[in-house]
Amino acid sequence: MKRRQLIQVAGAGSVLGALGMITGCATSGGSGGPHVVVVGGGYGGATAAKYIRLWSDQSIRVTLVEPSAAFISCPISNLVLGGTKTMADITISYDNLANRHGVNVVRDMVTSIDADKRTVKLASGGELSYDRLILSPGVDFMWDTLPGMAKPGAQDKVLHAWKAGPQTVALRKQLEAMPDGGVYAISIPLAPYRCPPGPYERACQVASYFTKAKPKSKVLILDANDDVTSKGPLFKKAWADRYKGMIEYRPKHNVVDVDAATNTLKFEFNDDVKASVLNVLPAMRAGDIAVKSGLATANKRWCEIDYLTHEAKAAKNIHVLGDSIQVAPLMPKSGHMANQHGKTCAAAVVALLTGKQPNAMPIYTNTCYSFVSAEDAVHVASVHRYDAAQKTMLTVPGSGGVSSAANELEGGYALAWARNIWADTLA
Repeated sequence: MKRRQLIQVAGAGSVLGALGMITGCATSGGSGGPHVVVVGGGYGGATAAKYIRLWSDQSIRVTLVEPSAAFISCPISNLVLGGTKTMADITISYDNLANRHGVNVVRDMVTSIDADKRTVKLASGGELSYDRLILSPGVDFMWDTLPGMAKPGAQDKVLHAWKAGPQTVALRKQLEAMPDGGVYAISIPLAPYRCPPGPYERACQVASYFTKAKPKSKVLILDANDDVTSKGPLFKKAWADRYKGMIEYRPKHNVVDVDAATNTLKFEFNDDVKASVLNVLPAMRAGDIAVKSGLATANKRWCEIDYLTHEAKAAKNIHVLGDSIQVAPLMPKSGHMANQHGKTCAAAVVALLTGKQPNAMPIYTNTCYSFVSAEDAVHVASVHRYDAAQKTMLTVPGSGGVSSAANELEGGYALAWARNIWADTLA
């Protein structure tokens, strides 16, 4: 797939103050016209908020509810663990959404949804009414599958760092404090989970750091799946060529419990494993607000949707985006895909609120880059088109592709991709 730089992000920073902080009875900015509330300011939610304003010529009011002070990108965050990027490099202000596009950004959390009254309640005590509601809450973790992680302090010691932010920094500090000759172990849950190649990229980044700072150390990948779930041949080649003797991959290792006190992983069928640093990725599901609201109708885990509009099958006037949905065949849970969901949903919501028909054949593109070293990357790309007969998104035959080999040119493309999608989402 041809890649080129489209837009440069002018700069990155953090929000200095809470935008649109409200108390009591919350109201949206502006007056008149339909009102859309968007919950979650990640790749899906922020994109939807921006493009509803753009494609409605500012006639549809949009309120974005997001607890974080700034957008922090999960893609590229593994490079923070490897030491080649900082948190400032992947942190971007929500200022443009507010100042350039007129999105009312509310720093808060939605605690409940009343689908009949079309209202949401906020943690601050406020309430917002909506004509259409868009949920993009990402993933949350199925901690009940790992009983030991419920013990006091366990989740502060054994980190997932699968939501870029404080745990990313904390895990980096654990790696820095680990003695040379120690073992870093990452456990991967059964698919589906957020960002299929992400754990394998993380293993490469940790190994890249170890080759420079702790050459006697080891990276142990404990995968519940039968094999590497994405870019398998490329990752395995990198492990063999670049990190021989440092990275060990063990498939069919399903973690069923964690002893945080002794840094020990327990498995369904395999012997216990103890490591200096444990990085446990629990099984994942749709974000809490989606599950709590009864929208997770696929095994009470993921939200089923109408792919033409992203409207939830469980509730009218509520749309779900990103990692929380029950994905179509071969559709990854990725940041790029969430961005595509955001645009498709934005176009559909504008159409529905202005008396028009939504697009009958949406098309998604997806590109996912993974760094196998500090400079070299690989990618996989795909195109997905709506199939009216099956009412789902199907991969277009012959579309997309995968890298032939890891190289520095791909690494440059990866960083350009990140700048472009950050701009598309937030600029």
